[in-house]
Order: sequence, then C-alpha cells, then structure tokens
Amino acid sequence: MAALVSDEQARREPSAVGAGDRVLVTDLDGTLLGGDRADRRRLRQALDRHPELTVVFATGRSLSSVEGIVRADPLVPSPRWIIADVGASVIDGRDRTCVGPLQDRLRHGWPGQRCVRERLARFPELVYQDGVVQEGRCSFFLRPEQLSEAITDAVRELGCGWTYSADRYFDVLPARASKGNALALLARRQRWRMDSVLVAGDSLNDLSLFRLGARGVLMSNAEAALRERIPDRADVHRPDRPGAAGILSALESLGWVERARPLVVGYHRPPVRWADGQWQQPLSPNGVLPTLQGLFRPDGPDAVWATALVGDDAPRGRFEVAQGTGGVGYGGGAGPGSGEGDVATRPGVSARPGPAHGTGLPLAFLPVAAAEWTEYFHRACKETLWPALMSQPERMRYSASAWRHYETFNARFADHVSAHAARGATVWLHDYNLWLVPGILRATRPDLHLGLFHHTPFPPPEAFARIPTAEQLRDSLACLDWAGFHTAEFAGHFRQALAGARRAPRTGVHPLGIDRRAVEELARTRGVPAARPGPALILSVERLDYAKAPLEKVRAVAILLDQHPELCGKLRFRLVCPPPEPGIRVHDGTRAALERAIADLNDRWRTGGWEPVEYLPRALSFGEVVDHYLAADVFWVTSLQDGMNLTAKEFIASQAATGRSGVLVLSRHTGAASQLGAAALLTDPRSSQDLVGTLHRALTMTPSERLAHITRLAALLDDQTPARWARQIIGAIPRPSRRTVEATGAAGGPSAASTAGAEEAFMH
Repeated sequence: MAALVSDEQARREPSAVGAGDRVLVTDLDGTLLGGDRADRRRLRQALDRHPELTVVFATGRSLSSVEGIVRADPLVPSPRWIIADVGASVIDGRDRTCVGPLQDRLRHGWPGQRCVRERLARFPELVYQDGVVQEGRCSFFLRPEQLSEAITDAVRELGCGWTYSADRYFDVLPARASKGNALALLARRQRWRMDSVLVAGDSLNDLSLFRLGARGVLMSNAEAALRERIPDRADVHRPDRPGAAGILSALESLGWVERARPLVVGYHRPPVRWADGQWQQPLSPNGVLPTLQGLFRPDGPDAVWATALVGDDAPRGRFEVAQGTGGVGYGGGAGPGSGEGDVATRPGVSARPGPAHGTGLPLAFLPVAAAEWTEYFHRACKETLWPALMSQPERMRYSASAWRHYETFNARFADHVSAHAARGATVWLHDYNLWLVPGILRATRPDLHLGLFHHTPFPPPEAFARIPTAEQLRDSLACLDWAGFHTAEFAGHFRQALAGARRAPRTGVHPLGIDRRAVEELARTRGVPAARPGPALILSVERLDYAKAPLEKVRAVAILLDQHPELCGKLRFRLVCPPPEPGIRVHDGTRAALERAIADLNDRWRTGGWEPVEYLPRALSFGEVVDHYLAADVFWVTSLQDGMNLTAKEFIASQAATGRSGVLVLSRHTGAASQLGAAALLTDPRSSQDLVGTLHRALTMTPSERLAHITRLAALLDDQTPARWARQIIGAIPRPSRRTVEATGAAGGPSAASTAGAEEAFMH
C-alpha cells in the first residue's frame, strides 16, 4: 500500500517545544466515539473532573459534522480545539471560528475542490463523497485494489497530498495539510511540549499524529496498516479495550486522571467538613464515619470513598485526608444507624489537596450547595423518609420540591460514583439517603456490582408503602445485586417490600460489632472510678431524635419517683444528648418538650444539691463517653427503632474490661437486642409502665445479680470488628446468588453463633 502521507509532508513541520498543559488529541470515529456507552461515560466523567486537560479533536469530519455530534451526544466532551477535514482546518472550539494563520499555512497552494475533481475525473474508480461537507479537501470512496500510482501521481501533479484510510476513504489535501502538521502548528502556537501531548487514533490518516514525538494511544481496533507502521515504543499505549476505554486506560496509566477503582464506597457524609477556610470536624459526626475510616487503612482494599462536600465556598476536587495521630485509633464508632456516633468526637483528621496515598483517606468529593443540601437532607431525608424508617409514618412530611432535590442529589451522586468506578467494580452504598442511586447506576453502568447496607432499620412493608414515592424507591432498590442489614427482621421487611419486583436482590444479615480490643484498652487507660456512695447513675448516650425516646425516659423517671418516692436523692439520670446538625427542624418539637419536661421534673424534686436529671446537650470525645460508661450503674437504651445501637456493646466492653458490674437496659426494638437480648434487661419504650418497671428492676438488682448480668453480656459480645465486617460485605456483593437456611436464636432472630463473626453472610 502507498504511504499514508508523503515523506515531504511528514518532515515539513518540526515538533513543538516549550511549556504547556496536558493535551489529549483524539480522532472521533472508532476512537473517542468507540466502545460501549458505559466506557464512553467513564471517559467523559474523567475529562469533566480534569478541566485542566485540554481536549483536541483531530478528525476527518467537517466542522458542521463535529458540531452535530457534540450537540446530539451528551457523552462527547466539548473540544477546546478542532482539527477537522483530515488536517486542512483548525478551529477554535470556544467560538467555532477558524484559526486563520494556521489554516492559511495548511491550505497553501490548494487548487480548490472543483479543480481537483476535474483533474481526477479520468479515474472512474474514484467515487466522490456526495452529501459530505468538505473544506480544503476533496474526498472519494476507493476500493483498496484500485489505489494506483497513476492516481497518486495525478494528485502530486496538482501540488497536493493525499491520505487513504479504512480501506475506503481517499482524501486529496493541500500539500501541507495533515492531522500531524495541523497539530504541530497548533502546539507551537500554544507552546505545548510534545511530551505533554497524548494522541489517540485508529486509522491510517492518524499516522502523522504518531510521528510528532507525542505520547500515543493505538486503539485495539486500529487498522492493521496503522499498527504495522507504528513501532513498539514505550510511549505508545496499546490498550486491550477499544475506543473510549483505551483512551481512559492510557490517561490513568500516565496519571493524568485519577485511576478508577475496583471498589467505590458511597456514603453521603465525609469525615470532615469545610468551614472558615479550613477542614474541621463534623458538627455532628455520624456513627458510620469511624467504621468507614477503618476500612481505608494502608492494608485495606483498593477503594475510593465517594461522598458529598457541603458548602458554597467548599474546595473542589479530590483530597487526601490524613488520619490524626492524637488519641486512640479507634475505628469502631458508636454504631452505624444507631445515631450514637453523633455524640462522640472521634480522633482528629487533617486534609490537603492531592492524590490518595500512604495512610490517607481517598475521598472523592461531590460539591453540594448549602441550599441543595437543606432540601435533600434536612427535608426529604429527615422529614419524609426518616419517619417511615422509624415506623412512624404519621410524622411524615412530604414536599414535592424537596423530593426533586432528593432525585437530583441521587442522580448527581450516581454520576459521581460512576466516574470513580472501574469497569466491573463493586459499589458499596450506605443507607436510605442513596436509595435512588442503584436504579440510575443499573441503567448507565450495567457492568457494576451494586450493594447497599442499611444501617437504619428497614420498615415493615405497610410503613414503607406509605412513602408517597414508594414505587419509585422500590424500582430502584430492585436494581441492587445485594442488600445488607443488621438483623433478619429488617432483611425480611426488605424482601416483603420488594415482593413482586422485576428482580430480587440477594440479602445478607451482617450485624456490626465494635473494635472490642480498642474499647477495652481505652477503658483501662481512663481509670476505674472509685466506689462512691451517692445516687445511682443512670446513663443514656444518644443524639437528639424522637426515635431515641428521650422524652419518654424523662417521663418514666417522673413516674418512677412518684411510685417510689424513697428513691428521691438515690438516683441521677444523665442524658448525653447533643442536637442534630443545624437545619434539621424535625426534632425541634422534641427538643422543646424534652427541655420543658427536664426543667419541670428537676423543679419538682430538687433538694439541696441533688436533682434527678443531668442534661448534657453537647458532643463529647470518645474518651469522655467511655468515662461516662465507666461511671454508670445502669445504661439505658430506649430506642423506638434502631438499626443496631453499638453504644450498648461499648458499654459492656468498657464495664467488663475494668471489673465493673453495670446493668444494661435495652430496648427490644434495637438490632442489638437480637444478639444481647438473652442477657440484657429488655424494655419496651412504647409502654411507660414497662420502662418504669424495668428501670426499677435494674436499680434494685443485688451486687451478685449485677455481676452475673454483665458477665453474661460480655460472653455474648462478639469479636466481629468493623474491619472484618466490611471485608465480608465487600466479598458478598459480587457473589453469585445462593440460598442458606438461617439459624434461629432464643430471642427469635438469628442466633449469635449464626450472625456474629460468621465468615459467610446469610444469603437469600
């Protein structure tokens, strides 16, 4: 076959030198437009994340054809520059005007399309491409066996050059025109170094691009003739996937874009917030955060944490958040979904812009305006979905406007996850805040393995059905491969809610434990409070939330004192109860009623220096929380609904490690009750008399009864660390479906042996 471009053309323009940005120069058909939509979406997302990367189209198409593609196809990025007409045209992508000085040089000596057609009319094998806009070139169809020296000699006699590609297209060009020459002129004008340029092509008319000394991507679907002409060079990538996937793999291997990860963890909150121009602790840290931080250790999986960053002045991009060195490196937290993580400020973190490496956390931030967050989280999540999760749909407030923000946030978050997920990656989502993400990802990224763990309870089907958008949510949740829960009851509710859906996700029961060793070691370092006479200390540690029943507890203490006035001065109820983040108004009524009830109770029973309720409405460090655990005689958990509640487990570990004998009064509506119910004093917070009677029983237990009680609880406490829990789930999400019969424990749920610390998840 004849040479693609004459040697004179190839040598005419030297390579550019000088400082410059990173530049991607890519053909369109078979290259940027090649591959499936998932791959093209991933490339588009990567380019969008890196606006500093200049995109140049180098195509045989005309400008009008390129503009039509950009308008019609949302996966095509907007080019900064366009080299069109096989190198005869150079266009500014911003305003679509030609770059006159460059284009004039490339078209110098061009006799015009009419002249070319007339002079080549004697070759009937050249079939003119009617209906194709042609600027500065003349294009024909030609079969390979018909390409002859007579034709190429006739072109040279015209003072023109030519290219032949795809065994079909014969282009007659100005003598100086080629994609490579056009790029060389543009690079010199923009002062780009050729080692900062990556060229991608698949056809013979791209060969001149590879002769400039730039880095290259030779498509796996490239013409054999092009592959033959490009020698094996270290700076030419030869990916095994076609089109957009090949370009993206080259960009990742060069480090020009972040490498997509085989595991993406999606949780709407990060472990830091941006305020006053610096990184700070969250105002109300959530219990999931320390668990996820423990996953991203140096020996952890190759993963990225996709999350939101709220604030109108928040920095954009991706950051590494280095774990602080102060305090104990405790990753257990106070319970995903339990809410108790909201009361303890965990070890500090700092952040700096840059790639994830070393011991840092690879955080991929999605910027969210404060107003958008208010509608999405404060309104849709907390006022519409949260009441249903807590099996109190009568509290539900639905706003169509707020729900549109929920939809928008989930769509943006799905796109954000997709941008960081490698082909075939596992995506591990967390909680109800992202319920619409699975449906969006299933449609746009069918290659992904999708799992979602519910840290909150999953409501009974009748409560779920009362959500105004229940059908929309059901359709999305049915797109999961796997859904996880703390208890078999919640998994059962999920399956019932999705009964009749077009597909049935597998479910897994994975009760989360604590980092028991870390809690015990910390408890021992805090010192054991000396035995002291005085009031028995009843302790509750929870964020302000009507689902934790704080008002019911204060009323129960009032009833207890009315029924047993001899307890006056002999007990103190300490309620550690920080408020939710600013802007969540759904708990305002609970807070006002709680503070009034506390004031009334203390006013009625206050004597001397004693009052029955000590109210601490602020966040504490985890060390301070452990101090309260150690001081408590009774730990009182009264959740109306709770996914797990790890504070109960932390209390047991702290007490047992230091030889204490506190009593756990535990709501039977917590996930922890399915594991600890055989030894804890179970209570029903929906019955004031049950609350009062169970609390009185705890206060009147003998020392020997208390010691036996905490001993039994400690024996039930598993060693299912958050890290091991996470590894099990990561392995379960992409696993093929299989069925396993659940074991049933004495409390009516899965037995401790069948759930706590089991290496295999229960699959349904």
